[in-house]
Amino acid sequence: MSDNKIIIFDTTLRDGEQSPGATLTMKEKLEIAQQLDKLGVDVIEAGFPATSPGDFEAVHLIAEKVRRPIICALAHANPEAVDAAWNAIKGAAHPRLHVFLSSSDIHIAHQLRKDRDEILNLAVAMVARAKGYTEDVEFSPMDTTRSDAAYIYQILKSVIDVGATTVNIADTVGYTTPQEFGELIEGVFKKVPNIGRALVSVHCHNDLGLAVANSLESLRRGVRQVECTINGIGERAGNASLEEIVMALQTRRDFFAFTTNIDTTQIYKTSRLVSRLTGMPVQPNKAIVGANAFRHESGIHQDGVLKERSTYEIMDPRSIGLTGSTLSLGKLSGRHAFRNHLQELGYYLNDEELATAFKAFKELADKKKEVTDRDLEALLGDALRNGIETFHLERVHYSGGHTMPTASVKLVDAQGKTWEDAALGDGPVDAAYQAINRIVGTPNELVEFNINSVTEGKEAVGEAMIRIESEGQVYTGRGADTDIVVASAKAYVNALNRLLGAQKGKGGQSP
Repeated sequence: MSDNKIIIFDTTLRDGEQSPGATLTMKEKLEIAQQLDKLGVDVIEAGFPATSPGDFEAVHLIAEKVRRPIICALAHANPEAVDAAWNAIKGAAHPRLHVFLSSSDIHIAHQLRKDRDEILNLAVAMVARAKGYTEDVEFSPMDTTRSDAAYIYQILKSVIDVGATTVNIADTVGYTTPQEFGELIEGVFKKVPNIGRALVSVHCHNDLGLAVANSLESLRRGVRQVECTINGIGERAGNASLEEIVMALQTRRDFFAFTTNIDTTQIYKTSRLVSRLTGMPVQPNKAIVGANAFRHESGIHQDGVLKERSTYEIMDPRSIGLTGSTLSLGKLSGRHAFRNHLQELGYYLNDEELATAFKAFKELADKKKEVTDRDLEALLGDALRNGIETFHLERVHYSGGHTMPTASVKLVDAQGKTWEDAALGDGPVDAAYQAINRIVGTPNELVEFNINSVTEGKEAVGEAMIRIESEGQVYTGRGADTDIVVASAKAYVNALNRLLGAQKGKGGQSP
């Protein structure tokens, strides 16, 4: 490997899925893994097999189906966990076992209730066990940045001695700052005598908003693998964002002088896919992939961009696969032209998915004079959610204003049976939710509700996002329509489908 090539380790399917509400089915995890393959990531951390049968099966499926990148499985320092991780990925073309164990005194004393010698011996034993299965073994001392540096050097030397080929410096709680993180990295290179036998990696969290900055600083200090997620999703405030790291390296190649294997034109599509399947919206001001990333409100800025884009844009939106075009199709357009445009955007649908998406497009084209690509992406989100549908929203009718808000809904279940009911509510959205609840009958609490306009104007598509909680687990749902009550009802049914799917054991979650 070239000394200036950075290995991109994506943990969207493992750490990213630990985001509250980001429940994924096995099919959805495979779809994301296949898109990460197209994106060009070098390592896919597919999951944490020991946590549930669903996660084990998802990792096993990815290992069998995605052949180019390294497929990595996480295991805590426990013999059964290491064995489970190996059994999940042993069919991979390029398998990696990733063992982690806390190293900070606060974790050792309060969580593990062991001493440093016990932790060191356990780390060595579990890395050796993993090495018995595969040549490619990664070890992470969890909470590295709050650990004693000398103790970290000792652990790293010991695990490299028994076969660790990658050692990962983890800012697990997002505590460090770029300067002190860089100094820790330099210490690793200077004071771990056998460090030349291992690849040094970093894994940074964003609790202080410094995950990307810390990751980039570590690369300047000699690190050659960076662990990150699409859209920066992950535990608590999230992880270092893959798209921000990659585009920083590409845009400022004059400063960093590093390259990656990432096909940047796949970034936007990957971002939208992860957002759609996890149900986690991308904030409008998110760097690189946010809705406002390439918008200009200031008159001065608009004038400059019209004359020369580089006056206020440091990146070409096309470099991340963003076209911003208007769909030059109308209600009389045929299915073939519609399919071709989707393929230009990077969406390749099967016949069933295409039929659903085309029907939704026709309905929208009757309401809007212009259908933008962003409208289309929102519609595709609805069309492609069919794989987890226990119930499908067929119709919602509501009334409000000066009368008591009421709503009637019609749902169709997976067997084709029709269900209809009506209810009163505090408003038309609440009434629709009450009617849906009367049919589905699954206890849950609505904990978050948001609705945003996908595009501008009175004919804009509205996209609703909700989160519901049941038995301590959060489930996210999204729906899109020109009618915000209908969009809200779609989102609610989508969240309930995720809840029902999890109850039926269709997918597992990481802890």
